Amino acid sequence: MTIEAFDRVQLDGTGIDRITEDEVVAAVRDALAHGRGGRIVTPNIDILRRAAADPAVRRHLDDADLIVADGMPLIWASRLGGAPLPERVAGSSLIWSLSEGLGRDGRSIFVIGGTPARKASAAGSGDGAARAAAKLAAACPGLRIAGTISPDYGFELDESTYAGFCATVIGAEPDLVFVGLGFPKQEDVIERLRRDLPRTWFVGCGAAVNFVAGDVGRAPLWMQRSGLEWVHRLGAEPRRLAGRYLRRDAPYALRLLAWAPRWAGRR
Repeated sequence: MTIEAFDRVQLDGTGIDRITEDEVVAAVRDALAHGRGGRIVTPNIDILRRAAADPAVRRHLDDADLIVADGMPLIWASRLGGAPLPERVAGSSLIWSLSEGLGRDGRSIFVIGGTPARKASAAGSGDGAARAAAKLAAACPGLRIAGTISPDYGFELDESTYAGFCATVIGAEPDLVFVGLGFPKQEDVIERLRRDLPRTWFVGCGAAVNFVAGDVGRAPLWMQRSGLEWVHRLGAEPRRLAGRYLRRDAPYALRLLAWAPRWAGRR
């Protein structure tokens, strides 16, 4: 299934692909089989809000090959607009399904993100990216691990460190790279790497590496499906997330749902 087969639902100026998680995996496998790389962005309410106000954020979305809805409010808004998206496609789920799909083809992944080794909760347990990659490899027969990096905070501010980081990823020549550094830092990293890895796929996956590594617990399935995963995350990290979720994202989500019937629709 090719990427061109999908149309897009417009939500506040952002086009979201009408695509299921299984179709994402099929499209990426097909593209890799034909030597084509690409990039997947998984916007949630916070990213959609920022894209509506910030041209730099919008640029990251405009440059993506696939844009999938990582958030139930986006699904609800598309339904109110009369062009429903088929399902939520979260980065924290894609890291598993894409790894399983690439394992079928004997392909490789590179995992970026997670807790650096010196900050890991258990002595000698290794960094988060390595632990996540080990779990993915164990669960996905045929999957190869091209490499892992859990960079220290602020690594991108030192050009020598940043260049070495990029050289490591590029030298590994992975088929797919999961970049879990948070938006928009992960998108900036992907933009830089893509120039030298045109046949590689990239997924900005936020906290997914931490979820897989076991450093952060994901919400129960019923909360994910009911649109309440943000409540679980707020409870786990209130100081970091309260301002974003309660003061900025929640009011925007309400406006999105109220305005959806005016501009939601297919591209």
